[in-house]
Amino acid sequence: ATFKGWMDIMYAAVDSRKQEEQPKYEDNIYMYIYFVIFIIFGSFFTLNLFIGVIIDNFNQQKKKISGQDIFMTEEQKKYYNAMKKLGSKKPQKPIPRPLNRIQGAVFDFVTQQAFDIVIMMLICLNMVTMMVETDTQSKQMEDILYWINLVFVIFFTCECVLKMFALRHYYFTIGWNIFDFVVVILSIVGMFLAEIIEKYFVSPTLFRVIRLARIGRILRLIKGAKGIRTLLFALMMSLPALFNIGLLLFLVMFIFSIFGMSNFAYVKHEAGIDDMFNFETFGNSMICLFQITTSAGWDGLLLPILNRPPDCDLDKEHPGSGFKGDCGNPSVGIFFFVSYIIISFLIVVNMYIAIILENFSVATEESADPLSEDDFETFYEIWEKFDPDATQFIEYSKLADFADALEHPLRVPKPNTIELIAMDLPMVSGDRIHCLDILFAFTKRVLGDSGELDILRQQMEERFVASNPSKVSYEPITTTLRRKQEEVSAVVIQRAYRARLARR
Repeated sequence: ATFKGWMDIMYAAVDSRKQEEQPKYEDNIYMYIYFVIFIIFGSFFTLNLFIGVIIDNFNQQKKKISGQDIFMTEEQKKYYNAMKKLGSKKPQKPIPRPLNRIQGAVFDFVTQQAFDIVIMMLICLNMVTMMVETDTQSKQMEDILYWINLVFVIFFTCECVLKMFALRHYYFTIGWNIFDFVVVILSIVGMFLAEIIEKYFVSPTLFRVIRLARIGRILRLIKGAKGIRTLLFALMMSLPALFNIGLLLFLVMFIFSIFGMSNFAYVKHEAGIDDMFNFETFGNSMICLFQITTSAGWDGLLLPILNRPPDCDLDKEHPGSGFKGDCGNPSVGIFFFVSYIIISFLIVVNMYIAIILENFSVATEESADPLSEDDFETFYEIWEKFDPDATQFIEYSKLADFADALEHPLRVPKPNTIELIAMDLPMVSGDRIHCLDILFAFTKRVLGDSGELDILRQQMEERFVASNPSKVSYEPITTTLRRKQEEVSAVVIQRAYRARLARR
């Protein structure tokens, strides 16, 4: 059922004859059909029911925990997901441009998207040079690759120095920059202290491999790579749960390793049991159980445990221990292996599949939503240009330009004055509008308006206000629609007053 050693069993069955008769080649050829039917129904179908049952129960428990999803319509779920995404973000203060003319020019150079694209191309080229490296390369080829690697190190060091010069202390406020800085330092150290590092620590090639991890930034630059980004997002969502399952698996392995040490520590070394794979120590027991978890070679570990005399010696002495014999215990061994394979390989390991499938489904659904995480990130990136001090407010006079500068689907192209006025956006003193009110209005414009969704908006607004106190301290005094009505009313009154004066 676990596909381990099934072909040997099948060949033995095909060659089998009646009792007390010697086997003959393919004497019982119909056993081929028996094994094919068993594999189809016993392995492909029945064992996969474990995965189906685990995923089904996992989804049911998840729905019980997050019960609000059960009673939501599809429209409500879209609105709730959008509110959840925008409620977790807030405007960030952009890195100020240096006042120094030279620093300012370098700042403009390193903050361009073209600069990042060039760095990505250099990383890809560096990856190609690593691919052509072989174990049997000539001394000349080795020297050429060394100098090419040195050129790449110089390029990446220059990038690091230029960014530090332009961004100043703000350089270390960005996670990718810290990663790049560490990689550059490791690369320089690896170039000049290669022999010492390789002798006492790890191979310097590892530093070059770490450098290639920077290529992950290319997913940020290429908006068309949504499929890959969805997969990575699903993986990131799964990591906490996978870590918890890893702890559960370790607990199961810990219990079974202690049990294995107590019963199979002195089993005869043969087949799969040797100096490395045995149950004599806790570490070796864990290695054996990890091997069984992957369903690889578990039959070789079980075979010596099934030994009974005369295949083993009941009186064999073990120095330092009062235990005698190197025989196993077939009944205990079978129970041990069957129970562990069912718990670890068929249940716990399949929980990994359940979690990854569930999170991939969630990630796919969220990527198919009208508004994604990227849309809200783009909103706040453009917001930084209109609110460089991160006050979370912009002036009403800048609203039309801001709405036109956004990207689809949040963009409200010009002429947009009438549409923005109709949104009835709250305004505080100084004719300023808060970013959350604008984002709520633009989100409602994309998803559509529905009175039953007001409670969701209120809940998400409370979450946002809790993490952004600036909105609490400013109470609206009017709205864009009311302001327009006031202006129209003022114009009408002025016209009437002028007409009255003219009649006099």
